[in-house]
Amino acid sequence: MCGRSSLTKTEKELEERFRATFYSEDLERYNPLPNFNVAPTHMHPVITQEEPQVIHLYRWGLIPSWAKDTKIGSKLINARIEGIEEKPSFRSAFQKRRCIVPFDGYYEWQKTPEGKIPYRIQLKDAEIFTIAGLYEHWKDPKGGIIHSFTLITHEADASISHLHDRQPMVLLPQQEALWLDANIPTKDLIHELGHIPGSHFSWYRVSDRVNNVRENDAGLIEAV
Repeated sequence: MCGRSSLTKTEKELEERFRATFYSEDLERYNPLPNFNVAPTHMHPVITQEEPQVIHLYRWGLIPSWAKDTKIGSKLINARIEGIEEKPSFRSAFQKRRCIVPFDGYYEWQKTPEGKIPYRIQLKDAEIFTIAGLYEHWKDPKGGIIHSFTLITHEADASISHLHDRQPMVLLPQQEALWLDANIPTKDLIHELGHIPGSHFSWYRVSDRVNNVRENDAGLIEAV
């Protein structure tokens, strides 16, 4: 799975990388960058099919349109690629609401006899990479709309499976436009993109402090 990550770049760096702009009122309201310890329920940048020229700030943890409240979002931070188009929670978003989600690293915990050891995983030769996602717009009965997203995961490449048996569906830069192309059905893309060989990734051990979601500083991404 992918349950913790980082995006330590500035708004300007993201705008230059994706040739898109933030809504200034979103930044004034949330100001989520830099974030060395991105966790579920955090507001995080996404680029959607609806407005690929805009970088939105959505909540991590998908809230389907039919949900009674927001609690389900904490259980839908990831969408397993296996059978994704048939699952009620993802079926609608799978058909017409794809997004790319930028990061500069994500964390996984390797199980060892001494306990779980955290590692930070990055895409080689890419200061910013993206993960394929789906998004939803949920109407709050009390008023307003909550925009949320989930990250697609698949079985980990053999070279990285010693850290975790799942990994996010990372996209190479040349694949991002395809994932955002509303003219291409998701079913035609889902199994063709994202299965990047482990040789494209690098990883290193980081501090146990990353276990605490309240910790959020540059020391979390330093190697130990």
